[in-house]
Amino acid sequence: MSRIQSEKLFEKAKGLIPGGVNSPVRAYQSVGLTPPFIQKAFGSRIIDADGNSYIDYVGSWGPMILGHAHPEVVQAVREAVAEGTSFGAPTGREVELAQMICEAVSSVEMVRMVNSGTEAVMSAIRLARGFTGRDKILKFEGCYHGHADGLLVKAGSGALTTGVPDSAGVPRDYARNTLTAAYNHCEALEERFKSSGAELAAVIIEPVAGNMGVVPPKMEFLQLLRELTCRYGVVLIFDEVITGFRMAYGGAQEFFGIRPDISVFGKIIGGGLPVGAYGGRKEIMAMVSPVGPVYQAGTLSGNPVAVAAGIKTLQILKRDPSIYEELAAKAGKLAGAFREAARKYAVPLSVNQIGSVLTAFFTDMEVTDYPAATGSDTVRFAKYFGAMLDYGIYIAPSQFEALFVSAAHSGEDIIKTEEGIMAAFARL
Repeated sequence: MSRIQSEKLFEKAKGLIPGGVNSPVRAYQSVGLTPPFIQKAFGSRIIDADGNSYIDYVGSWGPMILGHAHPEVVQAVREAVAEGTSFGAPTGREVELAQMICEAVSSVEMVRMVNSGTEAVMSAIRLARGFTGRDKILKFEGCYHGHADGLLVKAGSGALTTGVPDSAGVPRDYARNTLTAAYNHCEALEERFKSSGAELAAVIIEPVAGNMGVVPPKMEFLQLLRELTCRYGVVLIFDEVITGFRMAYGGAQEFFGIRPDISVFGKIIGGGLPVGAYGGRKEIMAMVSPVGPVYQAGTLSGNPVAVAAGIKTLQILKRDPSIYEELAAKAGKLAGAFREAARKYAVPLSVNQIGSVLTAFFTDMEVTDYPAATGSDTVRFAKYFGAMLDYGIYIAPSQFEALFVSAAHSGEDIIKTEEGIMAAFARL
């Protein structure tokens, strides 16, 4: 495929934007290629500046569960834009979206809208600290919760992809209040609580890790986490930025039957536009200003256009619950195709799939935690990635990200992708 226009745009961008991109993993450094610059998208397809069309499994990193430019979502955005793009004042739409979230997620009794997942996480942690009067938080190795200072400690996602697991510019005083534990390891979790449980304000976790690649939780691990946080009076925060309204309409907590104290949302609740939210029990949310002493504000919070896209997306998901079964079935077919290609061409591979997300790790180890994920062969991944891109399959340029299946992926898309996987593995 010719990518002349993308190469020209990238060269120009590198002189204007650090690394030529506005989010690090987009730079394609780990796969040694020039990123396609995207011009438009519709349904399951994304089209670059050179006119190349790809079947898209990035989906804007998760929010496009219905596919790109869904006609009903587009219409809702048009109607909202025609009435004004921002007011910095309350609107009926934000009340409607808040009600939809509270009705869908049983643990959420009140919710506050913000502008991104990072902002929602930052606010949720501040709230947990205000509620408990404690300073320390616990996160898990390989789980990424945005780029707030105190959370860039053993983070996954882009930080892991670029080989910089921690960030310069983070004061030691921030990092010392962030403790870490091994994801999916019950014994280590119990030891951490024995040593530090009484000091913890909150534990934050991706209920399905999605930023060291997809790593589903062990059920006993999640159950133990809920038990320990209750025993020690620690606020349990589920980061459902990826899993919210994707694992199920009620998120991962509905899927696993475990209720956190605070939940964090993003991506799907904005229908592709910038939105975040955090919510939980009323007694906790009552600590948020202007009712309580925990301050948080935002000029664009509850933006009417973004909220309109989110409302319409959730309405479509709610009226057709079969979407989730169909998404899981499509993802299951892709997982099977990866395993078959690996068997045929003797490529070490471990495939994790849950619901509509999956990752193919280039390792012969079962991937259940951070060390296993980081043991993957990233050189082989880069070769596979380039082959898939040449075949017209657009996936994340990182071993440590997910493939996101959408409702717009057709049976023909899945078949072509299966063929692309087999062709890519043949080249390995």
